[in-house]
Amino acid sequence: MVDGSAPSLLVPLLASGFGVAFLHAALPTHWLPFVLVGRAQRWSLGTTLTAVVVAGLAHIATTALVGSLIVLAGLALEGWVAGLLPWLSSALLFAFGLFYLVRAAVRRPVLAGGPQMTVPPPAVSTPTAFLGLVALLALSPGEVLLPFYLSSADQGVALLSALTVVFALGSVLGMGVFTAVARAGAAILKLDRWARFEDAVLGLALIAVGLLVVARVH
Repeated sequence: MVDGSAPSLLVPLLASGFGVAFLHAALPTHWLPFVLVGRAQRWSLGTTLTAVVVAGLAHIATTALVGSLIVLAGLALEGWVAGLLPWLSSALLFAFGLFYLVRAAVRRPVLAGGPQMTVPPPAVSTPTAFLGLVALLALSPGEVLLPFYLSSADQGVALLSALTVVFALGSVLGMGVFTAVARAGAAILKLDRWARFEDAVLGLALIAVGLLVVARVH
């Protein structure tokens, strides 16, 4: 059961879901392939962003499907161990957060300033390249978003649907922004500096969401 303080945490939960989805979309795996393939295929910005939107929605659809299965399994588990779901979801969020913080501390990002990339002629047809990009994300659900479904398993279909909508908005917006900026070659925005801190920011955000889930329990 949800206590009377839960409604007051609805907006922070959805806002944090949007923020984590946006930050997760900022990881290079969510936008760099679109930049590289778009350049290789000599796509216009509109075509590239269309691929981003379709792939982003497919990514969230897969995430929602896996999340729904987790919800069903979690509700069954909740019947056996009352009150476990919030703690399990917060533990997952903390684990993901620590993973990204550790990765931020140990990895050495490749900075801008290397040799210029040449743009080869298109090697595949536009439909093949387009569908390949969509499949790339459709087959990889957003793992850092799944604990949100688990933590809200007992809140009803309306909240789970709202979470899916904000995930889609955050993911598509994040992917679109970083794809457009990188495609424009905006070196003045220092994207290489962002590469140094993206894991740390995402890790801290996930830990903060984990604390929000713990606050719901109380």
